[in-house]
Amino acid sequence: MDHTAFSPRRLARISIDYEAIAENWRWFARRAGAAECAAVVKADAYGLGAAEAARALYAAGAHTFFTATLGEAERVRPHIGEAVLYVFNGPRADDAAHFAACDARPVLNSLAQIALWRGRGSAALHIDTGMNRLGLPLTDLAEAATLSPDMTLVMSHLACASTRKHEMNARQRALFVEAASAFPRARRSLAATSGALLGHEYAFDMIRPGIGLYGSGAMDEGNPILSPAARIEAPIVQIRDVAAGESFGYGATQRAQAPMRAAIVALGYADGFLRGAAGRGYGVLGGVQLPLLGRVSMDLLILDASAAPEAAVGDYVEFLGHAARLDDVAAAFGTAPYEVLTTFAGAVRRGS
Repeated sequence: MDHTAFSPRRLARISIDYEAIAENWRWFARRAGAAECAAVVKADAYGLGAAEAARALYAAGAHTFFTATLGEAERVRPHIGEAVLYVFNGPRADDAAHFAACDARPVLNSLAQIALWRGRGSAALHIDTGMNRLGLPLTDLAEAATLSPDMTLVMSHLACASTRKHEMNARQRALFVEAASAFPRARRSLAATSGALLGHEYAFDMIRPGIGLYGSGAMDEGNPILSPAARIEAPIVQIRDVAAGESFGYGATQRAQAPMRAAIVALGYADGFLRGAAGRGYGVLGGVQLPLLGRVSMDLLILDASAAPEAAVGDYVEFLGHAARLDDVAAAFGTAPYEVLTTFAGAVRRGS
């Protein structure tokens, strides 16, 4: 008998609430005031499914979308009607001619990309105001203004918006205002998720929430409570009574200080649960937080279930969701919520 139709490849499971993604977009749209609220669905909507997320966001009222690559844009376009679709990474020599087929607009990041795109239609211009990642250097601004006076959007990206009082925020804003004045007919956009939380003076004509749509405010502190977009659970496959002095997992990196009850869960770094979470990660069962014991294995991890005497084989433990919120999980992992979603949620989704 062929079991592939109903046997998941991995035992961890994910449920994604696309209405929660839409509700988070509405939250940012209300906060945007007179500015438009766009939607960033790059990296497969941060691991949660770009087609489904884009469809829900378009139904909620989003009319401008951003992806990182043209390939992503091609997958999103069928689900967003006539919405405007921008590609952050801009055109390359081998794909510039293909933008028209999915009605996508590139974000131009250099004089070379501007020259490559001339005569091909509408585009956005990304001006680097101090991040030194993608973006046109300020020293090339005057030449860019003579080459492409008809940009539909001028944007930049804040490097330190997650820290509300960081001095770089105001400095980048001032540079952006001055640089954008070279394109007076173009709309302006500076703020992504965390930038949108800095105040209306950062909103300009458009905000571009990304991680905020999927449940994180991306701030170092004072994050808003957004709707969790994903829930990840994995089953307990064995319960063990561990005597004092015995060790847990590879390397014997942790030992029981007293008799303990351990739950072995079918989740590991093959599911995107970061191996670096050792000593910090946790799962939640029946409202009780169960700390991670020892190292994370490829397919298994060990939780301290001493505080959950009712835990049994077959019970599902939550590792992300309402009880294990995205920002809290990211803090426990010692990483950013972006990585939790794209790495952890993305891997579980692919393995489901």
